[in-house]
Amino acid sequence: MIKKLKHALKETLVSYKKIDLLHQRELNDYKHSKVNLGQIQATLNNQKPKIKELSEVEFQVFSQFGDDGIIQYLVNKLPLKNKTFIEFGVENYREANTRFLLISNYWSGVVIDGSEENVQAIKNESMYGYFDLRAKQSFITKENIDNILKDSGFNKELAILSIDIDGNDYWVWKAITSFEPDIIICEYNCLFGFEDAITIEYDPAFVRGKKTPFNFYGISLKAAQQIASERGYFFIGCNSAGNNAYFIHNKFRSVSPIEERSAEAGYNFSVFSESRKNGEQQRGMDKIRSIDGLNVIDVNTMEVKKIDAERIIQSLVRANKFRGIH
Repeated sequence: MIKKLKHALKETLVSYKKIDLLHQRELNDYKHSKVNLGQIQATLNNQKPKIKELSEVEFQVFSQFGDDGIIQYLVNKLPLKNKTFIEFGVENYREANTRFLLISNYWSGVVIDGSEENVQAIKNESMYGYFDLRAKQSFITKENIDNILKDSGFNKELAILSIDIDGNDYWVWKAITSFEPDIIICEYNCLFGFEDAITIEYDPAFVRGKKTPFNFYGISLKAAQQIASERGYFFIGCNSAGNNAYFIHNKFRSVSPIEERSAEAGYNFSVFSESRKNGEQQRGMDKIRSIDGLNVIDVNTMEVKKIDAERIIQSLVRANKFRGIH
């Protein structure tokens, strides 16, 4: 009996420690010095009236890479009407483009993810009650995206829209007609290169890595730039990590702190690896070769074409776009 009681007490103490660690982790998110350091860096960056590259203002607090710094710089420099954002594809929102904006700047936001478990995890955080955030569960398609945005309750002149669904990004963006955000952040697939305006074929049930290689998803930078231009936006560059592209509405051209870039000039190749082959991380050219011959859609002609990995590689070599291991 005594042994059982001791064991039960030990298990209880372990549970309390886990709860305490979770609570401390949540407190660290919005009361830790890293938030203060981010605010200080944002203030220092704001002293730069103009920049040539987005890398000049990058820093990371909650974003996966340096996007917190880019976003802070843009919202401080542009005369945005509304302090609102919508971000979808956020998983559990521990690592996201807009979390620092929510906590540091007290913006209002809606985050959307296809997993009910992820959404519930967001709602279970004490942070969810401290800030003006709503989390919604929905598997986003081109058929439902416009209604989802309308249900947010936000003005159509949303300040920031962040698109990151690792799949039908082009088709979903194309289907957004009721909203006109000031800033659009869209994940692009750097493995598609910067010359071709291409996207994966539309599949409303697409899940990255389920039926095709994990490296095969999303939209090329050129295709993102093209749809942005059609909608009245100009491209200002990508984060250094090579996965997020930034677009500003044309109404801010005269006050933009950074000039428009071509797809080639603004393109960055990602050094990070998200896939493995024979137990080893795929890197550099091997990542591109992993999607060779797969079907994509040319958004100019809407015809199916096959990815020519070697042509993309040679294009990137000529433009000196490879970094790290080739």
